[in-house]
This record gives sequence, structure tokens and C-alpha cells, in this order.
Amino acid sequence: MTAIQVQLCERLKQLGFSRESRIRLYGSQFELVGDPLVMSDDLVFVDAVEQKSGKSCRVRIPLNIVKMATEQAAQTRAA
Repeated sequence: MTAIQVQLCERLKQLGFSRESRIRLYGSQFELVGDPLVMSDDLVFVDAVEQKSGKSCRVRIPLNIVKMATEQAAQTRAA
């Protein structure tokens, strides 16, 4: 994992995409059971359990959130 990807993961955790957090995405509620997994610069997943069905799944973090976190991580790195 590159330094930028590590910073991206840390920023996403600060935004609430961390283990034991609850989020609402794609019309469903999820309890996160893992930290963000960076597959590429634009593709980030997080392991979760859907609250309604109780099924485990891997949820993609929306691209606009990934882009925002990437920009913020880059600004932090530059400062």
C-alpha cells in the first residue's frame, strides 16, 4: 500500500468508515466490521453486516467520498 493510500484509509476512518461504525449507504443500514480496503485510487471497499438481513457483505465506498478524502489527505500531506 502506498503512502497516499494509507493516508486515504486514515481519512476515511475519520469520516466514519471505521470498524464498529454504523452507516447508511445505498438505501440500507450497515454495521462496519472492518476498516477500508483500498483496491485502487478510485476503488475502496469496507466489510459490513447489513442490519436488516444480518448478512455479511463488502460495500463500496461512494466515489465522491473517496475523491474528497483523497484530496483532503493530499492537502494534509502537502502541509
